[in-house]
Amino acid sequence: MASSLMRWMLNPNKNWLAAQHKKALSARLRKYGLRYDDLYDPMYDLDINEALNRLPREIVDARNQRLKRAMDLSLKHTYLPEDLQAKQTPFRSYLQEMLALVKRERAEREALGALPLYQRTIP
Repeated sequence: MASSLMRWMLNPNKNWLAAQHKKALSARLRKYGLRYDDLYDPMYDLDINEALNRLPREIVDARNQRLKRAMDLSLKHTYLPEDLQAKQTPFRSYLQEMLALVKRERAEREALGALPLYQRTIP
């Protein structure tokens, strides 16, 4: 019951508020030329870092360029020109499939009792 209610609340196709949130987030990401997957921090979650390491170099370079451009625009207090904003695809995913694979592999390793491939250490 609670999980179906939560799925309904978070589904933009069924819930008006979720659709409005997605629309506002899309507009905000377009202003800076970012994609939603660019917002994941590899320092926060080691699975994201591992997924980024497994992606092709061109995709990671494009991500870094988008992040640099967004930081530059933010520092200058400007946005992308309207014609470039129209070309942006903020919800086109490039990281989710690889992230799901990394999480499945980590869960499998934990289920089998193997040592983790990576772990956070204090410098």
